[in-house]
Formats: sequence, C-alpha cells, structure tokens
Amino acid sequence: MPEPAARTSPHYRLDDLHIDVARQRVMRDDGQVLDVAGLSFRLLHYLLTQGTRVVGFDDLIANIWAPAVVNEETVTQRVRLLRQALGDDGRQARYLRSVRGQGYQLCSEPVIEDGVEASTAGTTSPTSAASPSRRIAIAVSATALALAAGLVWWKWQTPAAAVASPLLQRADYYAGIGQRENNERAIALYHQRLQEAPDDVQAQLGVARGLAARTCLYNGRSEDAEQAQALAEAVIARQPGSAAAYSALAYSHDCRGQIQAALAGYERAVQLDPDADASRASAAYLYARQGRLSDALAANLAVRHPERVRFWELQVASNLDLLGYTAAAEARYRRSFQLYPDNVFSNIAWPGFLHEHGRSGEAQAALDEAIARGTEHAQLYLLAVELALQRGDIDAARSAARKAHALKPKASLPMTTAWIVAAEAKPAAPVLLARSLELRAGLGTGNDPQDGIDAALLANLAGDRDAALTALQAAVAAGYRNAAYLRMSPLLAELRKAPGYAQALQAIDSALAAERARVVASGQLPADAQAVTVTR
Repeated sequence: MPEPAARTSPHYRLDDLHIDVARQRVMRDDGQVLDVAGLSFRLLHYLLTQGTRVVGFDDLIANIWAPAVVNEETVTQRVRLLRQALGDDGRQARYLRSVRGQGYQLCSEPVIEDGVEASTAGTTSPTSAASPSRRIAIAVSATALALAAGLVWWKWQTPAAAVASPLLQRADYYAGIGQRENNERAIALYHQRLQEAPDDVQAQLGVARGLAARTCLYNGRSEDAEQAQALAEAVIARQPGSAAAYSALAYSHDCRGQIQAALAGYERAVQLDPDADASRASAAYLYARQGRLSDALAANLAVRHPERVRFWELQVASNLDLLGYTAAAEARYRRSFQLYPDNVFSNIAWPGFLHEHGRSGEAQAALDEAIARGTEHAQLYLLAVELALQRGDIDAARSAARKAHALKPKASLPMTTAWIVAAEAKPAAPVLLARSLELRAGLGTGNDPQDGIDAALLANLAGDRDAALTALQAAVAAGYRNAAYLRMSPLLAELRKAPGYAQALQAIDSALAAERARVVASGQLPADAQAVTVTR
C-alpha cells in the first residue's frame, strides 16, 4: 500500500500507542518507544490502514510478503512477534486479536492524528522499499569466536532522495528482510536496474552491499566482498562525498576481517553524515574488536536513533558482556533471541553466550532451536563442535565440523576445527605452522585479532606449544578480549595447561578492568548495568 501523496505522513493512534509511519516508530503515551521494525512494522501499518475489519491470511500475504511465497505459519509467527513487541497478550488482546478460521483484527478503531509534520530526514516507510535505510546483520569474520566478542548489525544506507524505480523499491525490500534467498533476489533486481540505468548509484551500492552480505551472512566467497569493494570504490571516485559509498566500502573490508580499513570507512561515513547511525554502530563493533570497549560502548550510546537500529541492544549486550556486566548482557541477548527468530546473529549470539558462561545444557537447547528455525551458518556448527566435545561426543563433533567446513570451505577456522577433531586429514606440521605464522603476521596489518586465536590453535595442533602461546599473546596485544571463551573452549583445553596461558588471561583481565574504569568514569553506563555486580 503506497503512502498518500501528501506533505505529511500518517500518524496513527491505537489505544495508548502512537504510530509514526514515516519514522517507523511506535511509542506509548508515557514516551516509551517500542521495538517494532521491519516486517512487524509493515504488518502493523497495513492493519492500521484496514481499521477494525477482519484481515484474512491471503490478504496479509498478498500485501506484506508478496511476491515472496509464504504460508499461514509464517503469518502466525510474525503476528506473535508483533504482539511480543507491543506487549500484547493473545489470550487477553488489547491491540490485535485472532479471529478463528478467518485472520486477525485490531481490537479498537485506529485514529489518524492530524497536524503532525513528519520529518523528511532519515525517515523510513514500512510499505515502501525506497526507505533510506534497511537493516542487515554483519560479522567481521566467519569464526565461532565472534559470538561474544560482539555482533555487528548493518543498516542499509541509501541516498536520502526518494526512489522512483519499482525495481529499486523491490530490491530494497528484499535486501531488508535479511535471508539468503531474499538477498539473492535483491542482487538480481539491482542488476536489472543497472541494465536500465548503468550509472544508477543506488543500484551499484545495492549490489555491493548484497555481495558483501553474501560473504558475511550467507557463507559466500571472499571474492564476492572483493567485488563489492571495487563497486564501492567506483562510486566514491564519482561521488567522494557519499557517506553511503564509504559505508559500503567499509562493509566489504569488514566481511574479510580487515578491521583497520573497515573502521576508516565507517568513520569517514559518519564524518560525512552525522546521522549515519549504522556506520556509527559498525564502528563501535570494530572498536570492541580492537579491545577499545569504552570507546565501543560510547559510540553505541551515541547512536542518535537506537529505536531505528533494530539490533542496537545486541551490540550493547556484547559490550556489557565483555566488561563483566553479565546479567544486563544476558537480558538483552535473551530478548533478541526471542524477538528475532529469523535473524542469523540473534540465533548465534544467545547459545554462544550460554556456552561461554558454562551453561552447556541451555546452550545446546538454544542451539537446537536456532538450527530448527532454519539458520544455516558455519558459526552455529562450530559452536556445535564445542558443545559436542564438552559432552565427549566425538562423532557429533566431527559431523558438525564437516558441516561448518562445507558451509565455509575457504575460511580458516572451520578447516582448523575439522583438523583438530580429525573430521579431515590434517596436513604436516610445517604446513600448519606456516599457516599459523601467516595469520599472526596479519595482526600487524590490522586484521581481526581473532585470527591470532586460530593461529594458536594451528600451532598447538602442529605440536609447537611455544608458537601457540606466542600467537595467543599476539591476539591479546591486538585487542582480543574474550577471556570467557579462552577459559571455556575445549579446543584450547591442552594449551590451557601451559603457564603462559594464565598470563594471557591475566593480561585480558587487567585490560578489561581498565576499560571498566573508563566506562564508569565517563558516567555512560546504561541503567540496567548500574545495579548489577561485575562478574569478571
């Protein structure tokens, strides 16, 4: 349903809710902003346009999901997520009721609130894929170690001007869903647009983001991210003031673990556009990867519109977790896992958090649920390896390692893990050590500190404990701060016996204490963390 051609976008009132369509914001009378975004907001908006009539499944599918093919179960699940976000109870509905055998109906007549001018800067519309920003999740590397070190969440950044092309509208719509098949549909549509208009910058950046997302999210090749980099650089050559182009460039580096280059791009995007919350949040994630947790938390809290950044609290959770505010982090991780069952990294973060805090049974149950939701990602199966090793099930560990390697055949850690559990025949020690040295050398050029953990695993597998400890120390020096993983992982069980291992953990603990002191001194600690005890 397209928006009316008017200067003001509709503002609805439903019971005690105020719904700003242009800003995609839902707020209660008391000022509380509710986390309603993406498909949930599209569903709510469409229901608002229908008043109190009963809206059937076919109607909802045609107006919310089409041309994607979904079933009634998909609609039911999305309604459940919308109710959770609104704080509604299906048994005693206040906003949205089920009508058995027919569909859904608003509990009261929505009212259009007149006279409220919608801002035209940085707004989004739930029914138009021409929105200036769309959410997509990214990870800096394809390693299981990313689970508690922080999760990057990407907001699609497109030029603020309205988009007329229907192809771009549909491409942006599919790109914003955040699933492998829809990402491929988006790339195809952007390419179609480029056949019509080869110089369309939005389509070029759309292809770049889609290719990088293929690498980051959907087990694609590093060559896809390299192509994304070339596309973004071509746009920057033509439009050096484009924040969106720098964001896309940073994303392409991000997906290959090139932290320094990615961070430079994100920071440049924020300089060019102070409202570029997605780039600010992505920079915050990379600060955390470098061990700069106080800077990371400060950047996350500086996000101007966190209600528009759907997974903002998940990033904050990762900062709080590393800083030792475990209870506050747990509440945020759990909430994200409940509210966003179709998101890859919500499904990775929660079981990973549980594993690293020694709650193996709960971690396995959460992992099983994540996989049952249809999430296919190497990190999930790398976590499955760890949990299987903890319970002594080597056959299950090998099976999971093979799946992780099959999903990311060119990634280092899945291969390393497969060698460790003998799911694949390992090469000779000199080959393992050469690969370890290569990863360790990359730390000096700004690559992901987690590469140092992989380097330690490879050296240890080669039988060179001293080289393994040197790699571990290099990872810590480069900013690796996930001590919980180092204390828990069965992959590192043998190396933990070495005296130098305890020294590396002590170095992390000292660095984290200094970061906590900086956070407390800044007075920026979130309220939910102020009342809890630090656990590290």
